[in-house]
Amino acid sequence: MDGLLFDTEALFFDAMCSVGQKQGYSVTREFFLTLVGLSTERNHTLMLAHFGADFPALQFHDACRDRFFELLDSDLRLKPGAIELLDRIDQLRLPKAIATSSQRTNVEHHLAAFDMAGRFDAILASGDYPHSKPHPAPYLAATSALGLDPQRCLALEDSHNGVRSAAAAGMVTIMVPDLLPPNAEMRALTLHIAADLHEVRRMFSD
Repeated sequence: MDGLLFDTEALFFDAMCSVGQKQGYSVTREFFLTLVGLSTERNHTLMLAHFGADFPALQFHDACRDRFFELLDSDLRLKPGAIELLDRIDQLRLPKAIATSSQRTNVEHHLAAFDMAGRFDAILASGDYPHSKPHPAPYLAATSALGLDPQRCLALEDSHNGVRSAAAAGMVTIMVPDLLPPNAEMRALTLHIAADLHEVRRMFSD
């Protein structure tokens, strides 16, 4: 969801930088990119390792979330081609699901902002599966909710850990990079690296 359907990763980086500056912690882009695509719990572990054992991870995250939602009020945007791709998938009568590491409240907020809540047959968010990305559990839970074999499903991902998760689940995977550029591992794990969702839509030709 984040970084694929919604242009939110850059906003969360801005939020972390703002909170970090106020609280005396330097959040570099390099460090932020290590957090992309991971669960909140995993992010907390990485922040404790980066900033030290006495780092107030929960309080810092809450402050970042509050700042993030302030930014969303004015700056939440869909990624280019998102609606057009969803329309094309609907035309083909293909089932679709969201498998995200984000909290369900965030998912519901973002979808509601663009009247998209009813466009998915299943939504799997943090807490709906036993292990987070890069473990395959999120995608296995999503395909199970759809009643489909993972090997007959296509995953769209923007993050490296998301690609690893989908590939480990046995899914055909297309990466649509956001903040993280593809590397050799991503090219090996994916069917294709797409420039944007418009390119993905064109792959669903008549």
